[in-house]
Amino acid sequence: MLELRPNCECCDRDLPPESREAMICTFECTFCTDCVGNVLGGRCPNCGGEFVQRPVRPAALLAQYPASTKRVLKAEGCAPVRAA
Repeated sequence: MLELRPNCECCDRDLPPESREAMICTFECTFCTDCVGNVLGGRCPNCGGEFVQRPVRPAALLAQYPASTKRVLKAEGCAPVRAA
C-alpha cells in the first residue's frame, strides 16, 4: 500500500492525500509537479527513475488506511537540472 507522503521532498510543499499535484517514483519518493517539471527534469534525484502522478486514495478508505504523516525533505535541497 502506498504511504501517501505528506510533502514534496524538494520544496516541502504540502501534498495532502487528495492532491493531484503529487508525483511519485517507483520507490515512492514524492515531489510536487512544479519541482518535477521545473527543477528535476522529470527524473527522481534519489534513484533516477521516472515519475507518475500519485493515485488518490478514496476518502472513505483514508480512515482505515491513513496517509503517512512523516515528512521527508532532502537535506541538501534539490539542485536545478543542468543542460547537457
